[in-house]
Amino acid sequence: MKQPIIQFENVTFKYRSQQEPTLKNIDLTIHQGEKILIAGPSGSGKSTLAHCLNGLVPFSYKGEMTGSLKIQGQETKELDIFSLSKMVGTVLQDSDGQFIGLSVGEDIAFSLENNVTPHDTMMKRVADVSRLVDMDEYLDASIHALSGGQKQRVSLAGVMVDDVDILLFDEPLANLDPATGRHAIDLIDQIQKETNTTVVIIEHRLEDVLYRNVDRIIVVNDGEIVNDSSPNVLLTSDVLQRNNIREPLYIKALKYAGCLLTPQHGLAHLNTLQTEAFKDKLLHWFEQSPPAKKRTLTHPVLQLEDVSFTYSGKENNIKKVSFSIDKGEMVSIVGKNGAGKSTLSKLICGFEKNNQGKIIYHEKDITGDTIYQRAERIGMVMQNPNQMISKHMIYDEVALGLVMKGTYSEEEIRERVENTLKICGLYPFRNWPISALSFGQKKRVTIASILVLKPEIIILDEPTAGQDFYHYTEMMEFLADLNAQGITIMMITHDMHLMLEYTQRAIVIADGKVTADDSPINILTNEAIVAEANLKETSLFDLAVLTGIEEPVEFVSKFIAFDREVRKAWP
Repeated sequence: MKQPIIQFENVTFKYRSQQEPTLKNIDLTIHQGEKILIAGPSGSGKSTLAHCLNGLVPFSYKGEMTGSLKIQGQETKELDIFSLSKMVGTVLQDSDGQFIGLSVGEDIAFSLENNVTPHDTMMKRVADVSRLVDMDEYLDASIHALSGGQKQRVSLAGVMVDDVDILLFDEPLANLDPATGRHAIDLIDQIQKETNTTVVIIEHRLEDVLYRNVDRIIVVNDGEIVNDSSPNVLLTSDVLQRNNIREPLYIKALKYAGCLLTPQHGLAHLNTLQTEAFKDKLLHWFEQSPPAKKRTLTHPVLQLEDVSFTYSGKENNIKKVSFSIDKGEMVSIVGKNGAGKSTLSKLICGFEKNNQGKIIYHEKDITGDTIYQRAERIGMVMQNPNQMISKHMIYDEVALGLVMKGTYSEEEIRERVENTLKICGLYPFRNWPISALSFGQKKRVTIASILVLKPEIIILDEPTAGQDFYHYTEMMEFLADLNAQGITIMMITHDMHLMLEYTQRAIVIADGKVTADDSPINILTNEAIVAEANLKETSLFDLAVLTGIEEPVEFVSKFIAFDREVRKAWP
């Protein structure tokens, strides 16, 4: 029997600024060498649970903690945050917030230098750890020249260099493209097997984490543990659905088809799934489901013709990009980290000027137009709402763009702002401070601040980043409603589910070029495109193939349409 390495016994924690506890009577034991996934909706307490492990609670985030938490048999309240950091290595969601050194080698060595480790010992340890995370050839490289996946590897090496017994990953997939996310899960699995390190992963992208084995899934909601079981047991239940966590798509499809699932069916992975048991019911569901609606073309609202762009002193970031967006379309822009997606959006909005080519809006060349002129037609919503918000009150933030124009009366501004707040579901909160809002509500405020200017096109960078399944659905249905009112929407996203569910067209960018422009399902079933752009195929297609459905693409389309209708009925 493996030794307990983490023991929560009746742990309750209340932040100093709150009236109710965030964690309530937590009992949890994790054993040496286990790999644990902790999942839960936004505000469930899962991040606070993680902060208890690495000492941020209660040493940095002050509050009242009762009960017992032991790590390696030592009571954490009797330790300090430095001592805990030698036991628990934390890899943050945002790698950039974790770096100290300028080069890869410097950053990995920082902790050893801080401990005055002898030079020869330090160099050997850095070499060993960098080799383990496959970064040994980048020791002299600048941190800022690395890709998202490489940065995460350096972050991991920086905590492993201390030879910690526990590795804690805080949403490791949040900022990574799908293929890089899969490599990250592979790396975590490899490290855990080779070093027998205990691994705790906080992540709401359940299907992506289950690409490799985990021993247990802990589901947290409302500050309590509502499930602690193996993946195969959990996936037979309705726990994930009841707690607003997205189930793996292939599992959801089996449940819609009325299949009776048991742990013995090998549910945690498609390659262990006993598909023969579900073939008849799945085929029957497919045959009975109505066909998905097809996209109807209108007329172009935005056209790019041979657009190229290069940052000073570098080779072209955008290389002769051409595409056309129809009025009222909802389009995904996808591709790997650094492919040029965000640069493309900056060119369309006028934040950067293309070196060659044309940008055409309603058949008029706007290549020479200013940011101010384009803002009346095209709005950009950034990934992090805090980077866009500059006012304290919701009403003031949404009104800001109109006020800055200086051409509207106070009454005209009030009417437009209040109408926009109603459209965005924010009218009841119009006199609230923005600081009182959730992340998803702040995102709505930034959309409202763009929408009030009445643009015809809205570009959104990762509109659902950092949101749980309920708030993801709420945000995307809101955007779908805007789209139904005639607003053209372009979304830069790493989320393959979002691309499949809400857009009927996807433009793939790889190395600054358009490499595909097709329906999402056609793109995700093309192995060459998936590999080139670091995308990830959908498990729905694989399920259809494994169960012998002759039209797997149509199966995916029917599932997506059916699932959206089900979720529209959510309260």
